[in-house]
Amino acid sequence: MNATPAETANYTSDPEAFAFVQALAAELSSGKVDLPSFPDIALRVRQVLADENVTPEKVVRVVGSEPALAARVLQIANSVALNPSGKAITELRTAITRMGFNMVRSAAIAFAMAQLKKVDSLKGLEQPLEALWNRSALVAAMSFVIARRLTRVNPDTAMLAGLLHGIGRLYILTRASRHPALFADQATYHAIERDWHASIAKAVLENWEMADEIVQAVSEYEDLEREHPGPADLTDVLTVGYLLASYHEHPETLELNMQGVAACSRMELDAAAYARLIEESASEVAALRQALDG
Repeated sequence: MNATPAETANYTSDPEAFAFVQALAAELSSGKVDLPSFPDIALRVRQVLADENVTPEKVVRVVGSEPALAARVLQIANSVALNPSGKAITELRTAITRMGFNMVRSAAIAFAMAQLKKVDSLKGLEQPLEALWNRSALVAAMSFVIARRLTRVNPDTAMLAGLLHGIGRLYILTRASRHPALFADQATYHAIERDWHASIAKAVLENWEMADEIVQAVSEYEDLEREHPGPADLTDVLTVGYLLASYHEHPETLELNMQGVAACSRMELDAAAYARLIEESASEVAALRQALDG
């Protein structure tokens, strides 16, 4: 996938930015795009879960090989959203069975994203990594709640899509660590991020062999006028989850920003419905974010 002239033209006046964009284009066209420095355990969980016939015992062995990840899985399984009875789950196999494999994927990705802040080659990027992680956790929690309360979309899949929605931005951030001059011009950096993150996310998730609906959702959720037949789908859930996460601290602006958003119309979500959703699910969202954050 090569950059179009329209995309590269934005950066021709800045040699550093242009070189960076050319490198992104080359990586995309190579067909194998993966996150540098991504912890090995997340890749092993992804590989084992790619087998449709994998047994719970094998998943338990892989997850259990990384004690910190196993602890994260147990924490998520014991969160209010997944364990309303409050009876503690202490066995990893029980936790994985209760959560389902998509939620285990989410736990592994959440763990890996949090670990990136400790990678030596990314020193100095702790603040943007933290901000991206916080946004991903909030979008994941919002998407879970929206899917469960307003649609027939699988909430676990919605959480996974929410966690992954910023994977293209994460890739650009890790690659930009080699081009520190880019961070001096935030306008140019954000323009590169805006133009490239969806294409990169699509390439990364296809390389990871993620389900087609997740790839579509992550690469298309910013299309606010997207139309399709039938009820709300995963992309709609992620669109609304992202919007609510973006404006939840400024609810007075939400109604204006929801106008013309096709996904909101399909869910019949207006400002009053949004206020109800936030009020009724506040503790659920907080518990999910806390569990994801470890």
